[in-house]
Amino acid sequence: MKEAISTTSAPAAIGPYSQAIKTDNLIFCSGQLPIDPATGKMPETIKEQTAQSLANVKAILEAEGLTIDNVVKTTVLLADMSLFAEMNEVYGATFALPFPARSAFAVKSLPMGALVEIEVIATR
Repeated sequence: MKEAISTTSAPAAIGPYSQAIKTDNLIFCSGQLPIDPATGKMPETIKEQTAQSLANVKAILEAEGLTIDNVVKTTVLLADMSLFAEMNEVYGATFALPFPARSAFAVKSLPMGALVEIEVIATR
């Protein structure tokens, strides 16, 4: 059985998908672009965008009573691998030991010209 998770504290889905799906003890959070839900705008730098994407993830998890510490796996999509070190600085300051498993990829482009998109899997 699966159930959609939705919160106005993170950007609304811009297509036919859910912000996140809950199934048993797992939460699958869709990729979060660095959109500020209050303004609909994205910050400019990779550090600011990474922080906003992670803030959006945190808001979705909080809607289920979870925190960033519940994350077990992340996938980071970057517009360019040259952005990795700066993204990693913000990412590393967000998570604590033991860090979640992670994959990071450079992609040709991201929606709305974003520099980063982050999706997570969390557990209760």
